[in-house]
Amino acid sequence: NYDLGSSSARRSRTPEPDYGNPRNAHETGVIIERLNKLIARSGVASRRKADILIERGRVLVDGATAHLGDRIDPVTAIVTIDGVRVPLNPELVTWLVYKPTGMVSTMDDPQGRPVVTELVPTEPVTKPVGRLDLHSEGLMLLTNDGDLALYVTHPRYGIEKTYQALMVEPVNTRHCRALTDGIELEDGTARAKSARIVSSHGDRSLVEIVMTEGRKREIRRMFDTLGLTIERLVRVSIGPISDRSLASGTYRALTSDEIRSLYTLAAAAV
Repeated sequence: NYDLGSSSARRSRTPEPDYGNPRNAHETGVIIERLNKLIARSGVASRRKADILIERGRVLVDGATAHLGDRIDPVTAIVTIDGVRVPLNPELVTWLVYKPTGMVSTMDDPQGRPVVTELVPTEPVTKPVGRLDLHSEGLMLLTNDGDLALYVTHPRYGIEKTYQALMVEPVNTRHCRALTDGIELEDGTARAKSARIVSSHGDRSLVEIVMTEGRKREIRRMFDTLGLTIERLVRVSIGPISDRSLASGTYRALTSDEIRSLYTLAAAAV
């Protein structure tokens, strides 16, 4: 049971209204559900595993240790397991978008260029996670889940982004080694986690690059420093998330399994 009048002390042992009753839920606008059930619904763990995590003190609700049988409001309560937030809020939305070239990765653009948010529904409002430059294309996430956005973009969590670059010049293993050893740029050293030549045809090469950070035009600047020119740059995956069937300019919702996979990666990194 929870005292909804205090966000800093939601846990209460005094009787509360039966928010599980549809009539009361309609009157109050609040639905309280069992913590283990919500964790299981999020896909992070089964209900039985959730109970084990709660018993071991690894689950916090609003910063306080959770207890078996706790009931919470999934919209307002902040639940973490081992310090990583569990996505409980049913109002959270995450879209997977294929950004075409010529579109800006922002909410709006002073120059009037098309923006990636035009590709998804206007409600609820979602924001781009990271960026792809104007001339690059490929997969992006748009979400109103601030925690997920942080996990995907912050280098601390090490979620990899994979790109394929079509080059107008031949690329060799020495170039790939330089990319992983580190390239000195004006804003510091940039380093690919991996780089490999996928194919070569005459003077053209297709190179796959895996990055764990996303500075402005970083990959293009790395290749420029090596004297190589990118003709086409495509982001093909974000962590384990990829979708070869997603057409340019289209979007879909992430599945619960895909969201869980990103949260699991973030949890493993801390």
